[in-house]
Amino acid sequence: MRLTDVAIVGGGPAGLCAAIAASRLGASVALIDDNDRLGGQLVKQTHKFFGSKRHYCGTRGMDIAAIFEQELRGLPAEILPGTSVVGLYDAVLPEPARSVPKSAQGDLFENATPAAAIRGILALANRERFTKLGFRCLIVATGAAENNLLFKNNDLPGVYGAGAVQTLMNVNGVRPGNRVLMVGSGNIGLIVSYQLIQAGIEVEAVVEALPRVGGYHVHAAKLARLGVPVLTSHTVLSAVGTEEVEGAVICRVDKDFKPLARTARKLKVDTICLAVGLTPLSELLWQSGCRMVYVPELGGHVAWHNDAMQTSLCHVYLAGDVSGIEEASTAMLEGRVAGAHAAAQVLGSSPEAAQVISEAQRELCAIRKGPFGDKAACGKAKLAECALRPA
Repeated sequence: MRLTDVAIVGGGPAGLCAAIAASRLGASVALIDDNDRLGGQLVKQTHKFFGSKRHYCGTRGMDIAAIFEQELRGLPAEILPGTSVVGLYDAVLPEPARSVPKSAQGDLFENATPAAAIRGILALANRERFTKLGFRCLIVATGAAENNLLFKNNDLPGVYGAGAVQTLMNVNGVRPGNRVLMVGSGNIGLIVSYQLIQAGIEVEAVVEALPRVGGYHVHAAKLARLGVPVLTSHTVLSAVGTEEVEGAVICRVDKDFKPLARTARKLKVDTICLAVGLTPLSELLWQSGCRMVYVPELGGHVAWHNDAMQTSLCHVYLAGDVSGIEEASTAMLEGRVAGAHAAAQVLGSSPEAAQVISEAQRELCAIRKGPFGDKAACGKAKLAECALRPA
C-alpha cells in the first residue's frame, strides 16, 4: 500500500484545480478518475466559455481540460485515469500516537511514511489490478448525475440524458438521432440543443415546465435566431413507439405543473433529450460518515462544508457539483480552495496557501452575487445556518 498527502477523487474541473493547487504548494497528490481521459464534463464542451479571462473566457471547455491536464502533468503529482474507487476505509493503526520506525515500515508503505499520518484508505481498481492508497486528506470532486423524468415510455431506446448526447456527439462522433425534442431550458439544454444543430441534427422544440427560460439569454438567443421554438410552461407526457422513440406527446402545464386538458399534441421526433437538472454524486461522502444535509438549492443531499470546502470530518473536503450544482468556473475555484486548504492541513499554513484560498473565495463571492448566482448563494447560506443546529 502506498501513501499520499492528498487523494483526490474526480478528474473534472474541480479535481484538476484541487490537484494543481495542492501540488504547487508542496503536497504529494494522487488524482483518481474512472475515465481514461481527464477533464470530466469539460471534454464534452465544444462551446467557448464567457465571463472573465481568469475563468477562461473565449476558450472551449475541451481545451480548458487540456490546459489543466498539461499543467498537472508538469507537477510531481500521481495521475490515475481509468481507475475506480471501490472502497473507503478507516485507517487501522496499531499505535496511532507514535510513528512507525522506518525499519518496520517496509511491509506497510512503499514510501516509508509514518503510519500515524494515515487518515483513511481508498481501495482502487483498474483493468489490471486492485491497489490500496492511504491518505492524509481526501478531496471528493465526483461531480453530479443527470436527473431522469417520469413519463410514459421513458425507457424506450432514444431517450437520453443531455450528458449522454454530448458524449455521443462531441467525444465519440456519433449522432444520437435525426430529430430531437429537448426537455429543459437551462444552460445545458440550450447549449446541447445548439450543438445538436451544429451536428446537422434538427431540434423540433425545447420544452420547459417553468414559465420562463432557465438558462442564459445568450444561449436562448442563438436558438431563437435559428427558429427553434422554446415552449415554456410545457412538459413531455409520453414517448411514442414500441421498439424505439418514434414521437413525443407534449402539453401545457399550469402553475402547479399539472397538465392542462386538451393541450396535448404529438411531435414527430426520434430522440428525446432530458436536461432536467443534476444531483450531486455524494455516495463516497455518505460512506465516509460526513454530516449530510438536504439543500434543494444545491441539488439535493450534500455534505455540510464550510468556506474552506472542509466537511464535518476535518480531513475530508469536497469541491464542484458534489458540493452543490453550479457552473464550471465555480467548480474550478472551489477546487483551488479545497486543494490549498488540504495542503495547508498536511504541511502547515503558509502565506502562499492563504493567498490561493483568499483569491478564490473572493472570486466565488463575486460570481454568486451576479444575476445567475442567487440560487447557489441561497443554498450556501442555508448550509451555513446548518452549522448552528444540532446534527
